Amino acid sequence: MKKRKYLRIAMLGQKRIPSREGGIEIVVEELGTRMVRLGHEVTCYNRRGHHVSGKKYDTEKMKEYKGIRLKTVFTIDRKGFAAMTSSVFAALKAAFGPYDVVHFHAEGPCAMLWLPKLFGKRCIATIHGLDHRRAKWGRFASLYIMIGEKCAVKFADEIIVLSEEMQKYFMDVYGRNTLYIPNGVNRPVHRKADLITKAYGLHKDDYLLFLGRLVPEKGLKYLIEAYKNVETTKRLVIAGGASDTNGFMANLKQMAESDERILFTGFVQNEILEELYSNAYIYVLPSDLEGMPLSLLEAMSYGDCCLVSDIPECAEVVEDKGIIFKKSDVEDLTEKLRYACEHAEVVQQYKAEAEDFICGKYNWDDVVDKTLAVYRR
Repeated sequence: MKKRKYLRIAMLGQKRIPSREGGIEIVVEELGTRMVRLGHEVTCYNRRGHHVSGKKYDTEKMKEYKGIRLKTVFTIDRKGFAAMTSSVFAALKAAFGPYDVVHFHAEGPCAMLWLPKLFGKRCIATIHGLDHRRAKWGRFASLYIMIGEKCAVKFADEIIVLSEEMQKYFMDVYGRNTLYIPNGVNRPVHRKADLITKAYGLHKDDYLLFLGRLVPEKGLKYLIEAYKNVETTKRLVIAGGASDTNGFMANLKQMAESDERILFTGFVQNEILEELYSNAYIYVLPSDLEGMPLSLLEAMSYGDCCLVSDIPECAEVVEDKGIIFKKSDVEDLTEKLRYACEHAEVVQQYKAEAEDFICGKYNWDDVVDKTLAVYRR
């Protein structure tokens, strides 16, 4: 790559920006907007099609967002095909585009990483999670994702991973060195309960919160089952939309229908999302599988007491500043939920420490500096 002061960068693999459809979209926006402010040229290749939680959340198509150039590529908007087709056409455009660096996000899109590499581009892959392990994908999609993983290993100039557990995976399975650069978080503005009171009847500290995509690996079945075993007046709020998982979401609602304390809000964003984080009694993330959960970083940045499963990707984040239960263990989760509901003084102590701890540990400007250093190697 020709050395230049300012770089021309292409990013692909996200659904679209600006968007909160998943963690990847947040990461790409945070990286891209900061790189633009530093003087770099950033182009993001967005998918066509509707918002993953339904067309009512669609936003106006833009050609530019906060200095980032947005290009929309051909996409077959169907489960298992959207990511594949959009990444094929994005990689094709990136290969012929005037870029110094092409940054692939997620395993599946990396199946096309060889193409811009063939045309002399410096190609970086960020593996946000081991996507082939996700339960929502069928055999064909899982195979394509595995092809992407192997292409990243073989062709990427550098691979960035978000956890030490993933770093160990790539070394153990492929003997491939990777770079550990975790995500960042912003220090937020706290909001009083207003819109969530009007919309859902929620007040400060009277609900437990899960916020994320409603997919099997998030452990929501364990959470609903455990919560139903706890005698508490605090409601369980499950905020988020499906992600090619409408059948799974219907099953969750069926599990919860006998308990009027459980509330499904659907996809949330903007002020509603900020109020939910700001006023939760505890935030619960019972995942079986994660990359690096941005929702957990965000919850702690709002000063939430967090209850998480003991998978490394969650435990590494909270350290001793949250409550941890045994993954997939409904009995242990029930016990920890009951303990939190009965010991407000312990919850308040975790709340008091969470924000400064997480905002000091994870910083987006540091992430950008480290990523740009990878681009220039």
